[in-house]
Amino acid sequence: MTSKKSVLLILVPFALVMIFFFLVPLIDMLVSSFSGSNGFTLEHYKEVLSSSYILQGFKNSFVLSLVSAIIALIVSLLGVYGMTYFSEPVRERLLILSNLTSNFSGVPLAFAFIVLLGNSGLFTLAFEAFGWDLSFSLYSWSGLLLIYIYFQLPLAIMLLYPIYYGIQQQWKDAAALLGASSLMFWKKIGLPILFPGIAGTFTILFANAMGAYASAYALTGSNYNLAAIRIGSLISGDIFASPELASAIAVILGVIMIIGMLLSEWLIKKTRKDLSKR
Repeated sequence: MTSKKSVLLILVPFALVMIFFFLVPLIDMLVSSFSGSNGFTLEHYKEVLSSSYILQGFKNSFVLSLVSAIIALIVSLLGVYGMTYFSEPVRERLLILSNLTSNFSGVPLAFAFIVLLGNSGLFTLAFEAFGWDLSFSLYSWSGLLLIYIYFQLPLAIMLLYPIYYGIQQQWKDAAALLGASSLMFWKKIGLPILFPGIAGTFTILFANAMGAYASAYALTGSNYNLAAIRIGSLISGDIFASPELASAIAVILGVIMIIGMLLSEWLIKKTRKDLSKR
């Protein structure tokens, strides 16, 4: 009994943090999204769904998140596969580097890219000195995509690295003895086993990009239309403050993320069932 009480006491700080920093803001956001001058209303959701500008922000966020997650996932899969051929000390150093860079995001990341690739950035001036025209603007969609891929890569590596060790060397040896090529092994055995982890990683990367705000805002301000930037603008009142409309956008954004996670979970379960039947 004493041990149970001690465990409950240990959980009290965690429960308080979850209540006051997660549940209370979530409930307040939900209530605010349905609040109007005359009480309960759906006008904020109707305004979101009828505003082409806000819908364009959702579209831009969705495309940017999808493309950056796919590119980061592919590059990370190849990178982690290459890491498995290094010695243990080298892999540990690479993982430490990935862990450090995964925390390098937001305003510092945007400032670093501006220093390197901005209009007067180090690389931009160096290329101009050599007479090379990059035809690249850091403050455009391609610049945002580059930054999103950058902060997605370390996270993807940290998430994908453990799943490669679910592939046992004995399976590769057995497949080789039966005459299967390396490509055949990965097609028939390796990738189906890795797929649940890959799908889960993609979902996290997509959600991470959809909710990103600081890097995009520090780089483009309100010049590029993204759902997260629209929420910040409506709360801070760049033109006019409308926290209720911002809450409605945030709720819809959260619903999109939840739907994506549920689809990913369904796909993972389906893949595991198919594997168990083989």
